[in-house]
Amino acid sequence: MFSLSYSSAPSSARTICNSNYLSFLQRRKPSISRVFSIISSCPIVDLVTDESTEEDHFVSKSGNYAGAKLEEINGGEKLRLDTWISSRMSGVSRARVQSSIKSGLVKVNGRVVNKVSHVIRAGDKVNCTISEMQPLRAEPEDIPLNIVFEDDHVLVVNKPAHMVVHPAPGNRTGTLVSGILHHCRLPTVALPDNDVFSETEDISDEELEGFYSDQNSSEDLNSRSSAALIRPGIVHRLDKGTSGLLVVAKDEHSHAHLSEQFKLHTIHRVYVSLTNGVPSPASGRVDIAIGRDTNNRLRMTAVNGSNNTKQARNAASRYRVIEVLAGGASAMVEWRLETGRTHQIRAHAKYLGYPLLGDEVYGGTKGMALSLLRHKAPSNRHNYLPELVDKFQRPCLHAYALGFKHPHTGKDMKFSCPPPADFTEILSLLQNIEKLSFKK
Repeated sequence: MFSLSYSSAPSSARTICNSNYLSFLQRRKPSISRVFSIISSCPIVDLVTDESTEEDHFVSKSGNYAGAKLEEINGGEKLRLDTWISSRMSGVSRARVQSSIKSGLVKVNGRVVNKVSHVIRAGDKVNCTISEMQPLRAEPEDIPLNIVFEDDHVLVVNKPAHMVVHPAPGNRTGTLVSGILHHCRLPTVALPDNDVFSETEDISDEELEGFYSDQNSSEDLNSRSSAALIRPGIVHRLDKGTSGLLVVAKDEHSHAHLSEQFKLHTIHRVYVSLTNGVPSPASGRVDIAIGRDTNNRLRMTAVNGSNNTKQARNAASRYRVIEVLAGGASAMVEWRLETGRTHQIRAHAKYLGYPLLGDEVYGGTKGMALSLLRHKAPSNRHNYLPELVDKFQRPCLHAYALGFKHPHTGKDMKFSCPPPADFTEILSLLQNIEKLSFKK
């Protein structure tokens, strides 16, 4: 399905490929081999090892922009203060600019302004000093990380299902952030408690511009009391139940450039899922806004007739049925994101009427799966169906492929990893529904 090519990398670039990636196909039937084209050797990426040229005068010797100053008169149209400063200081993340504003380090016409949404007008004089980075609130933990690729600037991780990306009430330990801190102590920006969704234009579950603390997702914060918990270098996110590839920035320059790629939707992302039923038509494009469900704050919902309002954000996904499973009770579906909204695939799958297997929040209940399977599976297999359905312990969604431009070299970086064992076990059982049985 995916054709990814890699060229040889210099020895200074660290590339890791776990053996379970390579043995994936050996344990599966040919139909899975047709779906996942896994390279028979470690993914190698061509990287330039020479020091990158600093493109602007804002970069300090430490590379973290602390103390960088801007003094300029706005000669253009009305803009938000944080937006205008970000446009003038290349490489400094918007979250860092916002932190500087809230710390009282920005003046407009000689007066301190600590509101990030303050609107400046033509002729306004702006003085800005970038704030120091603050210690991270999360604690480093020696957690095994499945590192697919690493160099001095970026880290690509294969996140397991059930791992939360960042610390939050109820998930203070065992997070990806804590593991990253132990692996490569990353600086961060400590934000005040009122910084929830400060960049409301484009914050989402899988597209995070900045080091923001997002309270509004199912595995995230439910109050403002812990809003200052920050994710080091996290430029996008995967849900707790979603497995797969995630890129982490190791310096602020990389963070800013990767964030911009997510904002411009130039990041290549491919997901695979297992659905309740078979989407019809077999391929298509879902273009409908997504907003918070007023009846359930843990869930997003499709909002007809809305486009980039305070209540909903435009969202577009392309899908394609790869394989019909269990006689039509399920399907393996590929998703390609044009935007990256909170729970986008899950909400769009529900909107189509084919929620993901195991996605109880979005209607993919075990009862629904059992009903569909009983209707399609051979009658002599019905006794085994409840045990099959009990294996649906999380939404069957995996971030299969990830591609981006390296923030320092400009090289195209492409990675892929097959779904984990729980996903592939369910897939294999559905492919062989007529032979379904379990050892007692």
